[in-house]
Amino acid sequence: MNILDELKWRGAINQETDHDGLNDLVNQKSVGIYVGIDPTGDSMHIGHLIPFMILKRFQLAVHHPVIVIGGGTGAIGDPSGKKSERVLQTMDQVKHNEAALTAQMEKLFGQDGKFEIVNNYDWLSKLSLLDFLRDYGKLFNVNTMLNKEIVASRLEVGISFTEFTYQILQSIDFLHLYRHNDVQVQLGGADQWGNITSGTDLIHKVEGADAQVFGLTIPLLLKSDGTKFGKSEGGNVWLDPEKTTPYEFYQFWINQDDRDVIRYLKYFTFLSQDEIAELAKKVETAPEKREAQRKLAEEVTEFVHGKAAVEQAEHISAALFSGDVSKLTTAEIEQGFKNMPTVEVSAEPLNIVQWLVDSTKIESSRRQAREDINNGAIRINGEKIQDVDFMIDPSKKFDGKFVIVRRGKKKYFLARVK
Repeated sequence: MNILDELKWRGAINQETDHDGLNDLVNQKSVGIYVGIDPTGDSMHIGHLIPFMILKRFQLAVHHPVIVIGGGTGAIGDPSGKKSERVLQTMDQVKHNEAALTAQMEKLFGQDGKFEIVNNYDWLSKLSLLDFLRDYGKLFNVNTMLNKEIVASRLEVGISFTEFTYQILQSIDFLHLYRHNDVQVQLGGADQWGNITSGTDLIHKVEGADAQVFGLTIPLLLKSDGTKFGKSEGGNVWLDPEKTTPYEFYQFWINQDDRDVIRYLKYFTFLSQDEIAELAKKVETAPEKREAQRKLAEEVTEFVHGKAAVEQAEHISAALFSGDVSKLTTAEIEQGFKNMPTVEVSAEPLNIVQWLVDSTKIESSRRQAREDINNGAIRINGEKIQDVDFMIDPSKKFDGKFVIVRRGKKKYFLARVK
């Protein structure tokens, strides 16, 4: 099947400006297709990742992806469906974010064929106000712009002229890429439809009605409970490992609902139809094994963070499940226990009963501490301790930085050495 048929099977097509024309084009040649992202932050989260997964599929189908980092558009901010104006960033912050996003894109697209990363600041910053008004402003009808969904949603509370003109700037991007980078397709989320069609309209006005340019959007991805996909209990799930560790990233995917996992396998992995169909059967016949979720977590984590990160996440998961944390490295403790209950302790050795009660407050009393120790309910760094005279020496394990306590079967605590 061609790329559009595959996207349809994956449920990844929302709107197309001309399906037949685009279908003919992708069957005839390697097509330039672009997705843009404004540097409003220094990392993508998994909600941002969705259109770039589709762009990656075009790359694997031997088309030519172009990634636009919006250094120009990001300097002013887009309406983005929000009910209030964006706070303008400093140009230093924009530059920092541009560099961070560029590094992430190079990692995602750099292994599988040609791609380009461009920055719209390079051409938008060269426009004078008079050029903008004469060459482009005259080609946009205000009534049409007001009817675009993303603008219309803001009219009740108000929208600045700056954000109102965003769709013109994005249209100029498409025109520039059509002229200089052989780009004929713009891809974006469902909320970008108005901006995308403004771009195709501009190109047809400037280059002629027979110019072959197309717009394609992907649906808003919702979870089975009707809420928007992309966040965990702790907030956004980031691609930056400093913001969301690879272990947390892996856990996000492995914890997906049975009702959602097959859709996510279609969206976020490059598995074949047969492979996904086999996993769908396993969801039906043996959901308790969570094989589909494990495969989803493996595939997406490897795509974003690499094979080593998958192996590390699986190692941490196995250690936490079994209780044998002694084989974890200090770096793995940092990842796996990031959100565990944490206390600070002294580096000085101390009797276990005193340490559990006075230093960490893990136990409520000395009597309870002794009882739990005698009953084998306390593990220190993976070792069951049943001696009330045991001395805890933080320097013995994990480079002297941590002591791991497990009370009972599942309750973990991280003691961080001051």
